[in-house]
Amino acid sequence: MKVKTKSKKLNKAWLNEHIHDPYVRQAQKEGFRSRAAYKLKEIDEALHLIKPGQLVVDLGASPGAWSQYVRRKFAPKDAGTGGAAVGELNGTIIALDLLDFEPIEGVQFIQGDFREDAVLQQLQGAVGDRPVDVVISDMAPNLSGIEISDAARIEHLIELAIDFSQQHLKKEGALVCKVFHGSGYSQLVEMFKANFRVVKPIKPKASRDKSAETFLVGIGLKSA
Repeated sequence: MKVKTKSKKLNKAWLNEHIHDPYVRQAQKEGFRSRAAYKLKEIDEALHLIKPGQLVVDLGASPGAWSQYVRRKFAPKDAGTGGAAVGELNGTIIALDLLDFEPIEGVQFIQGDFREDAVLQQLQGAVGDRPVDVVISDMAPNLSGIEISDAARIEHLIELAIDFSQQHLKKEGALVCKVFHGSGYSQLVEMFKANFRVVKPIKPKASRDKSAETFLVGIGLKSA
């Protein structure tokens, strides 16, 4: 009984924090599917990665807040307007996730597991011969709580994202990946440094303080 009571208190505390979270409220007000949009927004405003006319691949896209942010960046800014959630689009967005994805106008979605060769081939087919400007990855494995096992799962996803970037990114392109501080973090930083000329770790204000989540950004591929 004590465990259940404690669990209820934790759930209630999380719900209360979620409801009063300024980023959750802002997301609801501005029509974003989750507060995650503001994490990418902060990263983009710091590094100026997303520009109209680009090809962007969004890995781990569901529920779609990052694709929404990119889509609005691609909306033409004629006569001082821009940032539209619908209508004309100057750029290409390809999104992939294992989970369902409510359609976003102008976003091509592929459902499947990025770790499976058949799904990866489908994504590569959608990209074709076009060089990718930016790969954004909010992918995270289902965490078991076993630190060594979780670190290996995270590293595997990062390796796949880097490998995809090596094959498809423009020479001056960028990769943004969600990672976690803890076991294996320093190895992930070294992996980025081995593949990119510039590596920047960023902890957006929109990431909750108590979360171990952070982001690594690699810019400019090193020669193989």
